[in-house]
Amino acid sequence: MAKGRDESFILVAKMKKRSFRLPHTLVLIYLLVILVYLLALVLPSGEFDRAEKTIEGKTRLIIVPETYHQVDKKWLGPEWLLIAPIRGFQDAALIIILIFIFGGTFGILTKSGAIDAGIQKLAAFFTRKPKLRIMVIPVLMIIFSLAGSVYGMAEESIPFVLIFIPFALSMGYDSIVGIAIPFLGAAVGFAAAFFNPFTVGIAQGFAELPLYSGLGYRLILWIITTIIGIAFVMVYAEKIRKNPQLSPVYELDLKRIEHQSNSVSSYKWGRSQQLIVASLFATIGLLIYGILAQGWYMEEIAALFLGLGLISGFLARMKPSEMAQNFVDGAKDMMNVSLIISGGRAILIILQEAAVLDTMLQGAAGLISAVPSILTAQIIFLVQAVINFFVHSGTAQAALTMPIIAPLSDLVGITRQTSVLAFQLCEVINPILPTSAVTMGVLGVAKIPWEKWAKWFLPLMVILIIFSLLALIPPVLMNWGPY
Repeated sequence: MAKGRDESFILVAKMKKRSFRLPHTLVLIYLLVILVYLLALVLPSGEFDRAEKTIEGKTRLIIVPETYHQVDKKWLGPEWLLIAPIRGFQDAALIIILIFIFGGTFGILTKSGAIDAGIQKLAAFFTRKPKLRIMVIPVLMIIFSLAGSVYGMAEESIPFVLIFIPFALSMGYDSIVGIAIPFLGAAVGFAAAFFNPFTVGIAQGFAELPLYSGLGYRLILWIITTIIGIAFVMVYAEKIRKNPQLSPVYELDLKRIEHQSNSVSSYKWGRSQQLIVASLFATIGLLIYGILAQGWYMEEIAALFLGLGLISGFLARMKPSEMAQNFVDGAKDMMNVSLIISGGRAILIILQEAAVLDTMLQGAAGLISAVPSILTAQIIFLVQAVINFFVHSGTAQAALTMPIIAPLSDLVGITRQTSVLAFQLCEVINPILPTSAVTMGVLGVAKIPWEKWAKWFLPLMVILIIFSLLALIPPVLMNWGPY
């Protein structure tokens, strides 16, 4: 009888737990578009004057400080709630194409069985070597953190997610760990970068600081931030390995594991599969070389992975029509994330078309100047974090904010070097932003709902924010220079 009551209680608890579900991520994004549209109706339109400035060999249009002025109110009709997402597709065309090609290429790779079989071999190796197993997460996350810190790895982490999810599952972890190794590893390195040209380099150029000055303190912050990220992931991974049902994506992973087992049993680890895996590693090596030595961006990266898909199809002896169908099957899974990315970009488009983005920046500058100097760095961090929600490109945010923040920091009693650090550290919130094309791209290819990832990442984000706020205290106290 007691057993029956217990089972009834568990059933009722599950029903209550499932009674409330967040809307689809696309619905959440569109609700944000509506809220921003309403905000644009309330705020006055205004703008700063802009002038050309050459930063790291590129001419950019930047804000001229103290030139903000209101302009005639630009009213956007309700049709912009439909136009803005369409414009979002246009503005985000490159990242959307990149994601479609990633999906299509990995559709071919998945059908070849090479990835699943290779990961199974690798997992079996680490199972036999428990001392090496414990080093897998820290070593891999350090590599990705270095990539984020040195050359600003962001979009490039998306294809790695497709590799590391089945690897993590084979190791007894879950999909969250598979995402965290490449994506979170690169994200913490990007935020606490000591050398990132897209945040540190650009921001220091706008602030008229010596390029990559302050390297020593940034290096210390990178080490500590990377350790925090690794420790968080390792503790979670071990918890999931001992009790897989604690995973927020447990039910999703059961389907993945079933599919992975079927794939591995269907394909042998033959010469074709070995050549495909070798091609994948060669592609990754060429990707790193192209980014570092040739300055490749999304077009070149997309072309590289398209070539990998074609080569893999031929190596797997697929017929042309079969290869095309596998590519289409993989690419169509990316439609959801493409719609979400266009919705996220629509938010910025509305702010720009209504001419209220500069108004928001002017208000933020007023807030910064009103607080005591001892708290200014922390306020800059928080203001930049809010702006980051709308403008999540590090380079674009630097161009928008640093021409205002840098001279303002002179007036409020902190160094420009400190204001640059506050700007770059705000990137710690990027992995949770539903408006970030990279974040939603990663979750899209991983087929993980945003709300599940956000719930998992939130405690780590709080830890990283607290650490960032504390890390801004020493630069203020020691008047961190050169100026």
